[in-house]
Amino acid sequence: HGLIPGMSLPEAALDVLRDDAALASAKERAVRILAAAPVTGDELQSRLVQKGESPEHAALAVQWLRELNLLNDAAVAAQIVRSGAAKGYGAARIRQALYQKHVPRELWDEALAQLPPPEEAIRKFLRTKLRGRPLTPEDSRRMAAALQRRGFSWQDIRPALNELGQEIDEA
Repeated sequence: HGLIPGMSLPEAALDVLRDDAALASAKERAVRILAAAPVTGDELQSRLVQKGESPEHAALAVQWLRELNLLNDAAVAAQIVRSGAAKGYGAARIRQALYQKHVPRELWDEALAQLPPPEEAIRKFLRTKLRGRPLTPEDSRRMAAALQRRGFSWQDIRPALNELGQEIDEA
């Protein structure tokens, strides 16, 4: 039996149809979000609820995408690390991005292990900012602060500044 215009439906059948339509809407929205950018399951579920889907339908849509192997939190973590490294960010800034994107903590270490050593990114940043001029003590302070905001540790920054002629103590 199919539906025809003007057909009368029992309330229970109407409720089932409404629920199925709402689930289809959540799945469609989930696919659109996933197609736009890689997201973790938790982030996708949160965004679906923010967009007005019910928590139950959001969870079912995420589960459906996981069953289809379209959601992979480890791949999202690796992509965030690659993207952060390409932007010249350090480990602390990338950890912040992993947190903001709801990447499960158990995936962080493996993803961060792919991060290249920080020395070259720090040197590149310093070369770009200094443009061949010598490093002054004021530059040294500003560059160190900027590098720390980019997520690099003082233990990684100090040797690079020392290479440029600023002898800086452990303090």
